[in-house]
Amino acid sequence: MSGGARAEGVEGPSDAPAAGTPGEGAAQGEIRRYARLRPGDRIAVVAPSGPAEPARLEAGCAVLRDLGLDVVVGKHALDRVGLGVREPVRDDWHRLAGTDADRAADLQAAWCDPRVRGVICARGGYGATRVLGHLDWDALAAATRAPGAGPKILHGSSDITALHACFGARLGVTTSFGPMPAGMIADLGAPDPDGGPEPDRAGALDGLRAALFGGTVALPGTHALCPGRAEGPLTGGTLTLITALLGTPYAPPPAKGRIVFLEDVTEAPYRIDRMLVQLLQAGWLDGAAGFALGSWERSGDPAELDAVLAARLGPLGAPVLAGVPAGHGPRQGTLELGAPAVLEAGGPAGDLNPGPGGGVLTLEAPGGVR
Repeated sequence: MSGGARAEGVEGPSDAPAAGTPGEGAAQGEIRRYARLRPGDRIAVVAPSGPAEPARLEAGCAVLRDLGLDVVVGKHALDRVGLGVREPVRDDWHRLAGTDADRAADLQAAWCDPRVRGVICARGGYGATRVLGHLDWDALAAATRAPGAGPKILHGSSDITALHACFGARLGVTTSFGPMPAGMIADLGAPDPDGGPEPDRAGALDGLRAALFGGTVALPGTHALCPGRAEGPLTGGTLTLITALLGTPYAPPPAKGRIVFLEDVTEAPYRIDRMLVQLLQAGWLDGAAGFALGSWERSGDPAELDAVLAARLGPLGAPVLAGVPAGHGPRQGTLELGAPAVLEAGGPAGDLNPGPGGGVLTLEAPGGVR
């Protein structure tokens, strides 16, 4: 790895960390907001899911260094193994960034290292759910409660939704959902062909900076599927992962009283409908305060998707704001999951037409000044 990213700062033991059974978790309502970063803070970039492409990972780390952060990289971030781990991997097979135990070891070593102030996931893909049973949750909880500057940041999106759900429920901390170093962050440092900042990139970088270093995050939606106003802690993430966690010891707490953020990528409208029906039938969405819907990148006809979302979520009687610039695709804002949020969805009831003044999702600056 070029550019000064150092693996030795976050290496864990060569064997797997002790697998701890998830404990009682944080008491209901006992959520500590992560402490904002400061220039010079060390962050560890790890890959709990798919492997990072070396050039893109380095480009993303360079952007983070330009923000004034000291970047170290996990030992296994560039490893490539198959889903079955030991067999030779063909070019057309899916890959993970190391064995489940290795990926868990990198994540745990970074979280438990007192020198590290933030743990940034290199990319999504697949594999985060497989590391959950390899983590020593008692050790992670002890590191979270250690005296010092307050909870550190866990940042990532997509497949990392599985970690957001568990860190929030088991460790009682807010987490950061947004673009990742080997993903969109890698593009934030690229020169614009016209010589000026590209709006989506500039907005993503500003949003990332505000979420990590401190500042109010306000993401406007394009249109309201159901008008209204709601307040409550923000929950959610990528729909596929939330659904996959149902019925497991790692399922996120029910959405009652919370504002639910949902997004996904390359899922046909009928599959999104099926997942929403599953959440509804499981009772997970009962009593939700509101819904902020992000991007549905490459997920079919937007009009059909709006109709599905309105049909499934509308009967819950909560405001629904669509078109929030967060998730996959070119518009990737950063959201603090677990933090107090305010949702304002404007427009006439049942209006499915995008337009100005659709509403806004607002989160106050992260707490924990150091």
